[in-house]
Amino acid sequence: MNNDSSVLSALEEQPPCSSEQGGANAETNTVINAGENEESIDISGLSKQGYLFLRENRIGEALRCFNKILEMDGYNNYALVGLGDAARKQGASRNAVIYYSRCLEYHPGNNYALFGLADCYKTLNQYHKAIEIWEQYLLHDDQNITVLTRVADAYRKVRDFKHSKEVYLKVLEMENSNPYAIIGLGHLHYDFKEYQHALFYWQKMLELNQGNVDIRVLTSIGNCHRKLKTFEKGIDFFEQALERDSNNFYALFGLADCYRGMNQQHRSLEFWNRILEQDPRNKVILTRAGDAYRNLQEHENASTYYQRALNVEFDTYAVLGLAMIAKAKSKYAEAIESLRQLIQQEPRNHRLYIELSDCWYRKGERNQAIEALGEFQRQGFRNAKISELLDYYKN
Repeated sequence: MNNDSSVLSALEEQPPCSSEQGGANAETNTVINAGENEESIDISGLSKQGYLFLRENRIGEALRCFNKILEMDGYNNYALVGLGDAARKQGASRNAVIYYSRCLEYHPGNNYALFGLADCYKTLNQYHKAIEIWEQYLLHDDQNITVLTRVADAYRKVRDFKHSKEVYLKVLEMENSNPYAIIGLGHLHYDFKEYQHALFYWQKMLELNQGNVDIRVLTSIGNCHRKLKTFEKGIDFFEQALERDSNNFYALFGLADCYRGMNQQHRSLEFWNRILEQDPRNKVILTRAGDAYRNLQEHENASTYYQRALNVEFDTYAVLGLAMIAKAKSKYAEAIESLRQLIQQEPRNHRLYIELSDCWYRKGERNQAIEALGEFQRQGFRNAKISELLDYYKN
C-alpha cells in the first residue's frame, strides 16, 4: 500500500493570494484616476459590490455584477478576474481559465489573472503550465513568498528535484521559519527517498511548533523512521499522533507496519484490525492482516482474511498468500497452479518465480525449479536473487 507519498497532501495547501481583495483595492485606485463620469462610477460600484459578494460567497449575485460591467466594458480587467474567481470558487477551473486568459489578452501582466490562471492549472494537475504562468508573475513580483512556494510545489509535482529545492531554499532565505517551504522540503526529500533529509525538515517543524504541532507532522516523522527501519523511534511518534486522534488512519497504519517490521505480528494485528473496524473492505489491510496471521502459522484465520480481500476485488498478494499457505501444507500442485496464474498477470514480478521455483524444488523436481527461474530470465529480466538461486540449483 502506498500511503507515503500522499500522507501529508492536505498539509501542502496554503492560503491563496486573494485576487478578490486585491482586485477590489486596485479598482478603488482606478476610479480615483478615471474621473467622475457616470459610467466609471457605475463600474466602480458594481466592481466593489461584486467582490463583496464573492467574499460572502454569494456567487450568483457576484456574477450578475461582473457580467453587467462587461456589458458596459467588454475588456474590463476587474470583471474578467472576478468571473474567473467566481468560477474557481464553484470548482469550475476550466471555465476560470477562459476568463483569466481573456483578461491577460487585453491586460498582459495582470497579477491577479496570472495568479488565478496558475492556480487553475495546478488544480487541473497541469503543473508545467502552472510553473510557466507563475514564472511570468514573478517577473513582476519576485519576492512574493506565496507564489514562490507554489512554484516550488509545482516543480516537486513534476519531480524536478533541483529547481524545487532551489525555490524552497530561496523562500527560507527570505523567511527562515516559513512552514510551507519547510513542509515542502520534507515532502520533496521523502518523495525522492532521502528519508534522513526529510526527517531533518519534519523535526524542524516539530521544534517550531512544540506543544501545538500538526498531527500530520508527527505521522510524517513516524513514516521517515519507518522507511529508515528505526521502528522503535517511529512507534513513539505514531503513538503521539494516536493520542490526538484515536482513529487516525496513518497513525494506525504506521504502528501496524512498524510492529510488522519488528516481527511482532500479534501487535501489528491489533492495529490492522483497528483499521478494519473503520474500513472492513480495505483489501490492502485485509491482505496485511492475512500475512500477519500466516506468519503466526494461524492458517485458517489467514485464509479467511485473504478470501475477504478477494471478495472485495482481485488482489495479487491475497492469492499469493493463499498459495503460500498451500505450500506450507505441502499442497504443492495447488500452490503451483495459483502461482502460474499470477505470473500470467504479472510476468515481471520476480517473487512469483522464486516461490514457484521453491514449490517445484520442495516437490523434488529440480529441473522444473530451474526452468521456472529460467523463464524469468528469458524474458530479458534480471534479478540478483534469481541468479543466486539458479547457481544454487545447478551446482
